[in-house]
Amino acid sequence: MSGLLQRLGVGLLAMLAGGLAAMLLRGEGKALLGALIGGVLGFGAVVAFDAMRGARLLRWLRGAQDTPAPRDAGSWGEIGYRIERSLRGLARTAEAERLRLAQFVAAMEASPNGVLLLDAGDQIEWCNSRAADHFGLDPQRDRRQRVTNLIRSPAFVAYLQAGQFDEPVTFHPPRGPGTLQVTIRRYDGDLKLVLSQDLTERERAEAMRRDFVANVSHEIRTPLTVLSGFLETLRNLPLDQAEQKRVITLMTQQAERMGHLVTDLLVLARLEGSPRPGADRWVGVDALFAHVEAEARALSAGRHVITFASAAGAEIAGAETELQSALGNLVSNAIRYTPDGGRIDVAWHCADSGRGEIAVVDSGPGIARVHLSRLTERFYRVDGGRSRESGGTGLGLAIVKHVMQRHGGELDIDSEPGKGSTFRLVLPSLRVRLPARPSLEGAASATRLTTP
Repeated sequence: MSGLLQRLGVGLLAMLAGGLAAMLLRGEGKALLGALIGGVLGFGAVVAFDAMRGARLLRWLRGAQDTPAPRDAGSWGEIGYRIERSLRGLARTAEAERLRLAQFVAAMEASPNGVLLLDAGDQIEWCNSRAADHFGLDPQRDRRQRVTNLIRSPAFVAYLQAGQFDEPVTFHPPRGPGTLQVTIRRYDGDLKLVLSQDLTERERAEAMRRDFVANVSHEIRTPLTVLSGFLETLRNLPLDQAEQKRVITLMTQQAERMGHLVTDLLVLARLEGSPRPGADRWVGVDALFAHVEAEARALSAGRHVITFASAAGAEIAGAETELQSALGNLVSNAIRYTPDGGRIDVAWHCADSGRGEIAVVDSGPGIARVHLSRLTERFYRVDGGRSRESGGTGLGLAIVKHVMQRHGGELDIDSEPGKGSTFRLVLPSLRVRLPARPSLEGAASATRLTTP
């Protein structure tokens, strides 16, 4: 309103000025004509001035709007201000939407499952990196491509074309071994959301569980069958005292075998279900050697040459019972599989990197390289019959591996047929502590004090 009044004022002043000028120059008769001419000129000036303001605002609108709108007085200034405010509001809204979209895409990228978006024509709109890995896609190159041209698994194509998505479909991925489970859901009409999940590890774990149950059943069923046979013999056949003693001895061995198996299974369950041991409880290596050496000599009963080298006061951080179990399993295995008269050496070594190693070296028959990678599998045996005869459960090295993993270390195995075997317990430097060495000055002082 103020701008309109200003324009009317300018027009009236121009008319008045034109009338006065005409009257002074030509007389009163020309006053009306002068007023009209002045009014036209004033109106033209107002129009020209408004056009200039409008042109300035138009130039700003045609530009990038990265500067404030022209702040002219009147309607043009208010129009420019309101347009600028609207544009800034739209820009803030667009930036907020862009941020939300980026967050949504980041969330889809972080998903453990593959996510694939299809349009109504089954063309790929977008996919995350997990889906690209599952289906062998390129997220950029394969956009707007028909999905069945890229994923040609018959099971997936039939599932997509059937349009019945109540249940997921399972098939092998186009690249590499494994198993994928795919679920499709419709949204917003005919658009489709494809979710993929890699079942390879789950199936492997399930297969391991089945094998484990089958192996445990077999290991327990064998001694139970022997016990049942002996009991049947004792019940139905008249045996003299010597035969009864022999049968009872064999039954005791089978019962002990089942007891060892149950004990090892409980140890494995405890190792898998308990938290990792802390690095603040230190165990002397020499004390560990002394405990295991006593058990080893009792098991060997003088049939082997067994040596335990001094660890010179070294200490390792961890659970003492677990470390005793790991080393004890390695030494007992060496005793069981090394022929009478053979040699078993146990030694400690600290590498330059700070890592600690406990090595168990035997002069046994050795192990072929083809078996080395599977030795730590549960119930895996190089020679099953010989292992059972020696009293092994097939779980010892699995226990050793779990103990080392819980302590941040590893089990290293080196063996060759005819040349014996070396099993190393390798511990990280943060779990190794060596005794402090006296300085040269301290040693010299001690020498002076002891010299008469």
